Amino acid sequence: MKVIVYVEGPSDKLAMEALLKPLVDEKQEKGVTIAFAEASEGDRKKSLLMKEPRRAANIIMNDPRALVVILPDLYPKDKAFPHTTVDELSNGILRQFEQALATRHRDGDPRLKERFKVFCFKHDMEALLLAADKALNTRLGVNHLDVTWRLPVEDQDHDNPPKRIVENLFKSYGTHYVGTVDAPLVLGAANLQDIANRCPQCFKPFVEFLANLGTEHPAN
Repeated sequence: MKVIVYVEGPSDKLAMEALLKPLVDEKQEKGVTIAFAEASEGDRKKSLLMKEPRRAANIIMNDPRALVVILPDLYPKDKAFPHTTVDELSNGILRQFEQALATRHRDGDPRLKERFKVFCFKHDMEALLLAADKALNTRLGVNHLDVTWRLPVEDQDHDNPPKRIVENLFKSYGTHYVGTVDAPLVLGAANLQDIANRCPQCFKPFVEFLANLGTEHPAN
């Protein structure tokens, strides 16, 4: 089995590769290859929501071993099509995929749809950094952080998404948050199961889905 997970940009890709490395390595030993790929350049969220589902349709139709996952940020809302909730985002992406199948007269094949999955970061990938408290403390060089954000960390909102909180947090300690550097360093030092448990709404289902790949009864 070959799994391609499309994310918005380089910081998301590097963060996922660092955090999920133990699980990816475990699956590789069992014959399941998991790779992360960035969305097309430009407006990356719009590309991830509109272009990558069409690309996924081509991949899935041409490779019977392939499974494609789309993993965008929920923030910002209403990009590409109206959405403020996880369900609205997921349904919109699924529509793009199904339309791509329909143009190729393959929308009646349920086996193709079974190999296309949608998850998301709520509200963006940096929620995982807020969940990685010990590793985040270490990166900032402090022993303790006062939690000024909502818990669980996925309960932030579109007006104050996790990335803004992380940026302001780094700034308050006299430095700048660089997603391609700080995210993989923090998450690479974190425990995957701890992060999943602290992000039960959206990230944990994604982790459980990957963990079940190649098992006798994979997750739906």
